[in-house]
Amino acid sequence: MTLPVPRTILADSVPSLRWGVLGTGIAARFVNALHAHTGQRAVAVAARDAAKTHVFAAEHGIPKVHISPSALIADPTVDVVYIATPHPMHHDLALEAIQAGKHVLIEKPVAMTANETHAITRAGHAAGVLVMEAMWTRYLPQSDIVRQLLAAGAIGEVKLVRADFGFIMPFDASHRLWNAELGGGALLDAGIYPISFASSILGSPTSICASGELGPNGVDARADLLLTSASGATALASTSLVTSTPVVASIMGTAGRIELASPFCGPSAVTLTIGSFGSEESVTWRDETFKTLHEGLGYQATAFASYVAEGRTESPLHPHNEMISIMATIDEARRQIAAGAPS
Repeated sequence: MTLPVPRTILADSVPSLRWGVLGTGIAARFVNALHAHTGQRAVAVAARDAAKTHVFAAEHGIPKVHISPSALIADPTVDVVYIATPHPMHHDLALEAIQAGKHVLIEKPVAMTANETHAITRAGHAAGVLVMEAMWTRYLPQSDIVRQLLAAGAIGEVKLVRADFGFIMPFDASHRLWNAELGGGALLDAGIYPISFASSILGSPTSICASGELGPNGVDARADLLLTSASGATALASTSLVTSTPVVASIMGTAGRIELASPFCGPSAVTLTIGSFGSEESVTWRDETFKTLHEGLGYQATAFASYVAEGRTESPLHPHNEMISIMATIDEARRQIAAGAPS
């Protein structure tokens, strides 16, 4: 029994785009991967703290520091705007960049709500620019192995998907993860990974049942979702800021199962198991390409450049209607948890 070979896009087979970076948080990991493992280049940066932004530019070899996001967006030498600011700023910055004719890669979550996501994607289509959420998991080699296995029917009919992402973050009302004004809460920050994974396998849910608890300031501290699909298959997705979870995922079918090792949302391993308890056969593929986890962020940048070259306005691996559906699932889960019970 063997696993399919992942189909990856070669970094030197796509055009080298000039990236403008908004934000200096997760952006540091992304730019590191961009420069180390792709032909893409960050040429400008802007963020709130001028001093930190200059330090960031020097550390990453970025030649331009702009005084504001608007100045960066207006820069004619910038092809792509990478938006890595706090979540509540994504919508307005994305619309401004799109209006300026820039392609945009927006950190997850792409926006705060499904309505905001719809507005962004609609604007991108109208302007003819690529709008993509930085859900890097979709572009990892292991994800392509999973897609090939499912397309081949390797595990039969899918019946159940499980995924989780939770960690312990001590309560601090000023921290972005606990601050509602900064887009805090487990669902938007970590929960989007297991929810997006379930969506990639089963599509949009036909029913959503969510339970969880709120933190002292009203943001969701943890959430457990039961999602039912049109096929009748179900997904269990969990996220938390108050408990540590394994950060694994699995897909179970009538002939076997596919398991992704921790952390499933980054480069890890895929195991295919065929048969049932007591008579199973397994094979594993492990991603040992990089020394550190976030070096895998480069895959999405290479994919992005390939889609720009093809004239696409959305990712074929993460289309706009699915981005909207995922945010709608999060919207409904947040509503149910805030209300204290499912509708």
